[in-house]
Amino acid sequence: MPMTARDYAWLFTPGSTFTYESGTVGTIHVAGGGELWLPTGQVVACDPFVSVGLGEAEPFTVSVAPGRYRVEAAVATLAEPDEPPADEPHLRVAAARLVVRDEPAVRWEPALCPGQDTAALGEDEFYGYGVDAGAGCFYDAAADASFAEGEGDEGPVWDAFENSDWAPGPHLVTAPDTGHTLAAFSSGWGDGAYPTWIGRSAAGEVTCYLTDFFVLPDPDEG
Repeated sequence: MPMTARDYAWLFTPGSTFTYESGTVGTIHVAGGGELWLPTGQVVACDPFVSVGLGEAEPFTVSVAPGRYRVEAAVATLAEPDEPPADEPHLRVAAARLVVRDEPAVRWEPALCPGQDTAALGEDEFYGYGVDAGAGCFYDAAADASFAEGEGDEGPVWDAFENSDWAPGPHLVTAPDTGHTLAAFSSGWGDGAYPTWIGRSAAGEVTCYLTDFFVLPDPDEG
């Protein structure tokens, strides 16, 4: 069957810990990224340095009411248990989410783009977006043209990372000409393909969009 969602409530609980087979320990804190403006409610997730501004990234088929929604990231601080704390902590974004409702998600479904069908997926396969520049983002479909300078080492998204000494984020970026916003963050261990999930409440309402960057160890690693 296709890949299933993990325990994301646990992942977004500050103080949660995990251990890799190597002995490295990760401790979670939740970093806020402000409120993302969704003027149409059509959510896009992609690599901001590769896909934004080209008119190619498609919104998910599930949309929400227009509004402003909180963005946050589950950031893991990695440390070796037998070594003193590092001068600069080793941080990795384990997951990022766009919070639509402050309600528990009782079930998860893949966030799909037009033409995607989970029936076509094989064992542990998933639909996700590709990352080639070490970052991911959320934004509204109407904002794409506002960030046309996002490719390469220029533009407001690049400036947000550079001006923060490449902190992992989330970084809320505002286009000066239109006021559209984009929330960017580093993508776990870097490049790859990452799934986004939609959480739903007991009443079936969308609670969040969440991208998993595979920082947590696989369950069979213990």
